[in-house]
Formats: sequence, structure tokens, C-alpha cells
Amino acid sequence: MRLRQKPKRDQFICLCLGPEVHGSGLAAVVEFAYTGKIGVLNKENIERIWSAAVSLQAPRILELCKVEKEREENEAGGKKVDIKEISAVEHMKISLQHIRQLWTQRMGCNVELEAEGSVFHAHRALLAASSDYFRGMFTSGMKESQQESVSLLLVAAAKFESLLHYTYSGALALGWGCVFDLTCTSLQLQFQTAFSLCLNFLQQEIDAYSCLDVVSFAESYGMVDLLALANDYVLRHFQDVSVTPKFQDLPVEKLKKYLQSDSLCIPSELTVFRAVMSWIEAFPRQRVKLARELMGTVQFPLMTFKEFKEVKSITSWPRIGAKKLYDSLLEEFCSSSSDVQSNFRAYMPKDTLVLVGGERITDNFDKRRPCREMWFSNSLQNHVGLVKKVEWRMLGTLPEKPRFSHGVGVMRGKLYVVGGRHYYGKADTMNCTYRYDPIQNSWQRLTDMHERRGSFTLVVLNGKIYAIGGERDSEVNMESVEVYCPNTNSWSFVCPLDQALCCHAASVWNGTVFLSGGFNSQYQCLSSMTLYHPEQGSTYLAELTHDRALHCMETLGDRLYVAGGVSCDADGHLLDQLACEVYNPVANTWSVIMPFPVPHVGSASAVLEGKVYVIGGYCQEDYTDTKTVHRYDPATERWENMSVTPGPNTYIAACVLPIPWNSCSVDPQRSRI
Repeated sequence: MRLRQKPKRDQFICLCLGPEVHGSGLAAVVEFAYTGKIGVLNKENIERIWSAAVSLQAPRILELCKVEKEREENEAGGKKVDIKEISAVEHMKISLQHIRQLWTQRMGCNVELEAEGSVFHAHRALLAASSDYFRGMFTSGMKESQQESVSLLLVAAAKFESLLHYTYSGALALGWGCVFDLTCTSLQLQFQTAFSLCLNFLQQEIDAYSCLDVVSFAESYGMVDLLALANDYVLRHFQDVSVTPKFQDLPVEKLKKYLQSDSLCIPSELTVFRAVMSWIEAFPRQRVKLARELMGTVQFPLMTFKEFKEVKSITSWPRIGAKKLYDSLLEEFCSSSSDVQSNFRAYMPKDTLVLVGGERITDNFDKRRPCREMWFSNSLQNHVGLVKKVEWRMLGTLPEKPRFSHGVGVMRGKLYVVGGRHYYGKADTMNCTYRYDPIQNSWQRLTDMHERRGSFTLVVLNGKIYAIGGERDSEVNMESVEVYCPNTNSWSFVCPLDQALCCHAASVWNGTVFLSGGFNSQYQCLSSMTLYHPEQGSTYLAELTHDRALHCMETLGDRLYVAGGVSCDADGHLLDQLACEVYNPVANTWSVIMPFPVPHVGSASAVLEGKVYVIGGYCQEDYTDTKTVHRYDPATERWENMSVTPGPNTYIAACVLPIPWNSCSVDPQRSRI
């Protein structure tokens, strides 16, 4: 092997290899260097690749050849041996580590970059691969492509050093002290992957103390999506944001925009009043003249007498005619306006709670009726004091038949409705699958499940939908599990449960499916908590504190909340189960939380904006419908009454779905920032 170097201006090295190196072997080595894998490695070319790897001293390729030879020998001998291989991604990480070693030793560096008087050495090829800015500089015939030293104007040395380190290591150290500058520099020099990391940090790490900085930054650089996210965070965490120092620096027009938004989330009007007070008192001389205008955003009639006592502190404000202003606010507080909008503050959630199907008792109480209705939560309303309500509106109807005891799931912004029953006979259980597109406001019939299922669970995991257990009719439970692949529009069986199960609950945490309770094949209530894997089956965990079925389970943060349903007494009779509990999957332990005030058997549930909603159900003791919606707030550890269900009450299915408002049956005419 000989090296021949051409004139320095061309920076070109010619490597002459011996006759033992075949062209196909050399091509495989080059392919591995750039991709971390060899596309074709078999007994026809393995010796050529081996020779090239020996000549070029490529130990990882030699290891690949050894693994391939071992596999061929095992196959020839009829043996099946699991051979651990390093993935292409891991190989590329190793290659990057070696390149970084060359960089730290300044080996092969062919350009110097100067920023603010600091000089940095680098490899042109790696810079061009990492940055569109440098790709254009070094590959499009610019004069810098021939220069050994390049000056970077208006680039901070410290930030460029961080990006250069990221180029060679793949690691970018981010924090609130540097993320805005790094985002600017990565945008300026077109380091797209670094820019994406910065945006991810801003989106994922945003909090009450940083959100207003993110708003200002996004406005300055025209980042529409980031601005929408930051504004949304301010509105939904307004109580926390309003006590930060940055809040007091808000321009009055932006403050008014927040206070007047239909997406403003507050526990009571006292929060708005305190926010206005805090903002004015930060600069009282300049802002006191705005007091009356800003107080107009506070809906004083929604305050309790206890809350309004705090308003009296307004009399301590200097030089604003406090007595007159207080008298006008007191008059508003005591008024009983006929305008319905003054009786509550409407809050528009970012996502929407959707109810699908179900059944209810008829008006004359003589029979139950399955339903095709679909409803959505148009707004959450704060009324006087602690009174809160969900405002429901009709979204549409299910295609073809009504259904209850079915499953729903949301994947890629579309609603999947699977199985269930359309009436009460043995043959009325269904296996059909439909998909609803809220953007097009249209339904599509998909491939049917292999088996009819009712009272089963449906979960979305890794881009697929799993239908778990259930009952084929009112007397036969099932242990089978089917998975739906949207790419192939097909259902297939996966590892079954270790016993037949129906009326259980399921939820996904950290990429794992958890199953709780339910009825076994003898229709006995279970207290089991199971981890289910589609390929490995069931693993039993710590048992529930109460046996239960027809209950609900939802994942919120790092906990799983279990509520409602029925339990069995010593004689096997079903009783309403009001107890609620929460599971810690890391510690594998259960804790008791506040019980339900009323029964919720066969209810629907969903998580919306950090709170668990339980909708409808019935009472096992007298078979009356439970028309109540309850919401659990982990912060207060209490259940809140959120008014009543809009239509069907039992065996409903619920989910959270983003809905474009032009697809709704009734246009809510929402206003947003």
C-alpha cells in the first residue's frame, strides 16, 4: 500500500492498495464507514471484504465477517444460535467517537474558524455534513472553500464552540441560561439538528418562570408554532405565571389579551383580580390609571362573599379614587344580570373530551336504548364559587348501528371505534372497525376484527391498536388479543391473556400495557394488576386493594388511577365500589385516594389537561343511571362535580381528540390568542 499526495492546493490524497484488495471489498469498507453497515455480506463476497478490512485495518468489519461466518457454519450444521450484533446506529456512534478523537488531537483538520478572536480547528467535511451554512460555503465555489482560515462575523465564540462540540460528539448542553443564544446561533449557521434540539428543549422544559421569555423570543424570530405553544402555556398555567417577576413586565395590551382569552384557565375570579393587582402595584404611578379598564376583565359576580372581601384591599391604592372604584365593583358583584355570559367564565380546552355511543334509560324508565350519539366538551365553565360545569355539544352520530360496551382509541389525530354491542341479544356483539377523521368530518369502514368483542379494552401502543379480552356474547369471556396495523389495514392475533377476561380496565404507561380487575370466566370480580406484553404475555403485579370490574383506569403522569366499578361480596353478589386508588408502577404499590360520592359502574374515563374525568355509569344497587361527570385533580386530591352527562350515561367510551371546529355540528365560535 502506497500513499501519493497531489499538490496542497487540491488537498487530495491517492491511496494505492495491493492486488489482494478487490474493488467490491473496498466498496464495502467505504459503505460501512458512511452507513455503519454492509448491504450485502455473504459467502460469495466475504473473503474479498475480509481482505480489504485486513489491508485497511478495519477491526469492526473483521468482526462483522466473523459473525457472518459463524452464522453460516451454524446454519450448515442445523444449529440455531442467537448471535448478538451491533446495530448500524451503534457503529456510527463508534465512528463519531473516533472522529472526535482525531479532532481533539487536531489530526486531519483542514480549516480554521475565527469568531470573536478565538480560533477553532475543524474538518470541512464534517462541518458541511452538519450545517447547511458550511455546506454552501465549502461546496459551492465560494472563496472560503479555498481558504485555510475563515472568519465568522457576528457569531459568539462561546456558542459556536458549543455547536462545534455538538458536531463531533452529538451532545448539546442546554439550559435556560444559554438556550436562547444557542437557538439563534444554530439558526444563523443552519445547524438544523442542533436547532431542533433547542426547540425541543424550549417546548418540553417550558415552565411558569420561562414561558414569557419564550413568548418574547418566539415573537422576535417569527416562530409561529413555538409562540402558540408558549401562549397556550401561559393561559393554562395562569395562576402560577401571574406570581412570577416576568409577569409584572408584561405590556398592558398583551396582559389584556391573556385576561380576555377564552383559553384562560383559572380556579376562580380571585386569581384574575390578584394578577391585575400585582401588575398594577409593580409600577403604581404609571399603571394606576389602567385599573378600571383591567378590572373590567374580572367577573366579580362569580366571586363568593369570602373572595370578595379581598377586593376591599383596593382601598389602599393611592390617588385613584379608590372609594368610587370599589363602590362600582361592589355594585357589579351584587348585580344579578340577566346576561347568561355574566353567570360563568367559559374556558376552552386545547384538546376536546369526546363521548362516543353508549346507552341510557328511556324517559318513561321502561327500557334501555343504545345510542349513536357523539358529544364533545365545547368548554369548561367556572360558575360562582366552586361550581364548575362541562358544556357539551353534539359532534355527530356513529355510522350504521348504535353501539355500547365498545372501545375507542386515538392515533395520529383520528378516532378509531371498535367492536361493542348494538343490542342485547347473544348475536348482537360486533367486530367492525371504523375510523373518524375530524378534519374531513368523515367515517371510513376498516377491516373487521377476527372475533366479535364487547366489554373489552382498547389501547394504542407504538402506532398500533390492541383489542384485549372481552366477551363474545353475554356468557362467554375471551382471552384472545388482536392487534390492528394501520399501515396494512389488518388485524392479527398476538399472545393471549393467561385467562379469559371481560369488564376489565387497561392503560398504557411508559410504553407498557397494564390491566386491572375485571370478571374471569366464572364472572368473579378480580383484584389482579397485570403487565401485558404482546409477545411475552402476562406478568402479575401487586394486587388492587379492592376487587373490581366495570371500573376505569387512567394514566396521569407517573401514576395509574383506578376508580369505581363493582365488587363481589362473600356470596358473590355485586356491590357498588366507591373506593378509588392509585398505582405507583415504579414501586409496585397501591395507595387509597378520595372515594366517589356516587357510584360509577360501567362509566367512561379520560385524562384532559392533567385531570382524570369519569363520565356517567350506573348504580348497581338500584340500576339507576349516574348522570354525573366527576373530575379528579391530583393537586387537590379531590373529586370535583362537573355537572351532568349530555345524553347516554352507561357503557359510553371516551377519549381526548383535537377537533377542528369547522367539523362540529354546532360552531362553537371559539376565540383564542
